[in-house]
Amino acid sequence: MAQFPNLPQQLASTQVIVRFCLRMIILVFFATLGSIGFGRSLVALLCMSTILGAVMGVMKREPPFDKVLNHWDETVAYAALCCLVSGFNQAVPF
Repeated sequence: MAQFPNLPQQLASTQVIVRFCLRMIILVFFATLGSIGFGRSLVALLCMSTILGAVMGVMKREPPFDKVLNHWDETVAYAALCCLVSGFNQAVPF
């Protein structure tokens, strides 16, 4: 009967990855509609997503360094993407 001992943990991590991908699709879509340019809009949306992820992690009282993925891991991913896109925006003049 102990065939799938980590099934709930795997499902939780899968849900976080799917949630992150769906949010990224939505953020990229809204960044294309931004009047200040795609890059600057995406940086602003990623910064807001970083703050939202941190607030959700605190509200749900999730541990930052858990065995499964959670809102804190999403927060780190959004912050890293924000820094990456921000660096590209400054490197390439339009």
